[in-house]
Amino acid sequence: MNGVQKLKEIRRIVKEELKHIPRGDEAQNMLRMIYWNARLNSLGKKPKFKNKEECLKYAIKVVQETYPGFSPQYDKEFFELDDTDTGDSK
Repeated sequence: MNGVQKLKEIRRIVKEELKHIPRGDEAQNMLRMIYWNARLNSLGKKPKFKNKEECLKYAIKVVQETYPGFSPQYDKEFFELDDTDTGDSK
């Protein structure tokens, strides 16, 4: 697979995963944007993150720095995080 095909495949994967993080208000959309970038990195040559859960945890942390009360919306069956990972106290 050449570089362009690989990039298309990576983007396809991340686009599918984004279906599990709904659009919403400004903070929720920021979560999607940060997840997109982190996940592209994680699937590339020099990943900072091991898997989709690490990408989501990172994205949540970054959004919560700007929006301290932010409670992220995402498919909790698709992303296997526990409540301590998200700052969610439910």
